[in-house]
Amino acid sequence: MAPDQQDFLEDDIPTMSAVEIADWRLRTFALYDKVRQLAATNPFDAHVFWRQERDLMFATHPASALTADMKASFSGLRTAGYDPAFRRYAVLSPDGSGQEMNVETGTDGVVPFVRIGTFELAGMGSLAVWRLRSYGGGIFVPFRDATAGKDGGSYGAGRYLLDTVKGSFHGTRSSSGEQEFILDFNFAYNPSCAYNEAWACPLAGPDNRLATDVPVGELYLG
Repeated sequence: MAPDQQDFLEDDIPTMSAVEIADWRLRTFALYDKVRQLAATNPFDAHVFWRQERDLMFATHPASALTADMKASFSGLRTAGYDPAFRRYAVLSPDGSGQEMNVETGTDGVVPFVRIGTFELAGMGSLAVWRLRSYGGGIFVPFRDATAGKDGGSYGAGRYLLDTVKGSFHGTRSSSGEQEFILDFNFAYNPSCAYNEAWACPLAGPDNRLATDVPVGELYLG
């Protein structure tokens, strides 16, 4: 989504006001809070609500990643319909923990992440799980799948699955005495740089790439 802890606005375009950014973040947290409530009984309804609210925010909010010209012709984000096969559950294993990832940005210098483990996903592969080691903290899981960069597919540089510092989180559940994260790829979304090159975004590295197609979630407008 737009201005967040992990999408960085470059210096060459006017910045949004602090109040506008704060309002975007508050609305985003409220959005995911409602999504979790709805998904507890009906993930399809949660997905419909998510799509509608995101389209509205992108089209009308002053802190949207879209410019005024883009908003004038905007008719909605390109998002696939809900497929329950892509609602997954995974235990956070310690595999790979301690690995560091440093992201260069034009405005905030180097933004550090540390790996806290791995999600293993049957039939899909594995994804590294990162923690932001700066103000705000949070769990961050980007990913790139086999549809990336293809016609009709997803954004070539990847999408975001979880980013808890800005509210993008679908909760956990207890299964056989273990805590499992809810990983619903139907809610995967593009980083702001997919819509506006003035944004610099952390992207999916080698440990966050899936060899399989993930044809759900937000796709690429192209």
